Amino acid sequence: EQIDEALALGENQGRRLVPSSDYSGHGTSVLGIAAGNGRASDGVNQGVAYESDLLVVKMGIPRENSFPRTTELIQGIDYLVRQALTMGRPMAINLSFGNNYGSHKGDSLLETYIDMVSSIGRLAICTGTGNNGNQPLHEGGILKQGQTRQIELSVSSREPTLNVQLWKSYEDEMSIYIENPSGNRIGPLDEKLGPQRYRLGNTELLIYYGKPGPYHLTQEIYIDFLSVETYVDSGDWKIILSGKRVRGGEYYLWLPGGNTLNRGTGFYEPRAYGTLTIPATARRVIAVGAYDSLVDSYADFSGRGSRMLPYLKPDLVAPGVNIVAPVPGGGYRIVTGTSFATPFVSGSAALLMQWGIVNGNDPYLYGEKVKAYLRKGARPLPGFEEYPNEEVGWGEDVIIRLH
Repeated sequence: EQIDEALALGENQGRRLVPSSDYSGHGTSVLGIAAGNGRASDGVNQGVAYESDLLVVKMGIPRENSFPRTTELIQGIDYLVRQALTMGRPMAINLSFGNNYGSHKGDSLLETYIDMVSSIGRLAICTGTGNNGNQPLHEGGILKQGQTRQIELSVSSREPTLNVQLWKSYEDEMSIYIENPSGNRIGPLDEKLGPQRYRLGNTELLIYYGKPGPYHLTQEIYIDFLSVETYVDSGDWKIILSGKRVRGGEYYLWLPGGNTLNRGTGFYEPRAYGTLTIPATARRVIAVGAYDSLVDSYADFSGRGSRMLPYLKPDLVAPGVNIVAPVPGGGYRIVTGTSFATPFVSGSAALLMQWGIVNGNDPYLYGEKVKAYLRKGARPLPGFEEYPNEEVGWGEDVIIRLH
């Protein structure tokens, strides 16, 4: 109600009532694709579900030493779900958000929370798979007992800091060594819980051995590269793993996404599979990848699933290349990424729920049922023979074509 009143008052008085702005334009573009009314284009560039009522949560501006943004995301989802329950209305939630922090097995706090809350009320939760598919941010494999693996990491010049997450089964014991570009080595690291500090050249290494949690069996070894002077030592770093007492042997490494690292920093032998960002790895979300609708082909930046998940992701793909989307203050711009593919599917979910729940055709058309209908109706993309698959899931979202 306050937002509607602010819009009616105009720019100056409205800003005083609702003192908030979209400085990046990301949220405005995403919401415009899902449900924009096309006013700035005389109705030409309408969103998918353009008559929807909207509830908008703005995440805070990151602050130094603040809580992780996933905490804010959980608070935002909690608010939306409570409002939907209070109003007694169905809701399609769009999460054009993702990061690399976690094991990517669907067992982090955020993923567990989303899976639990998705069974409350009448919801369909859609999220993008991220844009790491063609970036060197992920490595992994299987280490056998007595075997040694060497993971090479290139660190470009002028990198002030970076971190690496190594995830493995808690019961697997691996000796870990780290070697800097000059050939100096530390290790084997002490297999004890809590932080450890080492120095190699002009780089300080803060290493933290995690432990399993109430919802997961995996263990994280977090390696923080901190500059002693100005920048982390550039060149070829090595993380060496040796199988000490191994049962399963799976190990996976991630660098932070979101274009936070300089060009040239990344693994020498990256894996494209397993590059879904979190929370696209949650079981009950509708995970949306991207394809180029102009040439009807898969977008190689789109995050991909992997066999390490106990269920297949993504669920489907939607247009995510050179999309016309609104910007704050009026007008349009061209955007690319899975953030902008996701609202096509969020809008599609809203249309299905309107037909089923609001119009009285199917009062149970929400949650996994929406996902099942979207999967079944997905159209194959050229170049893929096996469906579903880790790149495009069950295929292309066709609700937008029908709409």
